[in-house]
Amino acid sequence: MPPKTKGKPKANQGGGSEVPDTKLKGGSAVKVRHILTEKLSKCEEALKKIQEDGMRFDKVAELYSEDKAKRGGDLGWQTRGAMVGAFQDVAFALKPSTCEKPIIGGPIKTQFGYHLILVEDRKVELIKAMTTTAY
Repeated sequence: MPPKTKGKPKANQGGGSEVPDTKLKGGSAVKVRHILTEKLSKCEEALKKIQEDGMRFDKVAELYSEDKAKRGGDLGWQTRGAMVGAFQDVAFALKPSTCEKPIIGGPIKTQFGYHLILVEDRKVELIKAMTTTAY
């Protein structure tokens, strides 16, 4: 998992399948998968396998990802502040989807390489103050 680092996040680089919806930045945790490659060309090849060839995200992750965690790219639940800037920004902006019909963020460049990101689920904390009524 890309650890958190200080500094300004880099902009989304590349032509992923989905422009993140900035209106969905809520939530306290996301269940995320990724494909990590050192070279942009390999990341774009993986994206093509998903978009054009219809391969499942997790299967492409097993074939292409250079991440040490070879569990189909599964990073599990990640909280806000636990991921590097650009990766986190995209992860919290993506709509949840499945490995069969993925909404993909990326390619995203971080200090670790290039990522394709898939969010499977999102947890949202309810704010007690918003649920109380004032009379």
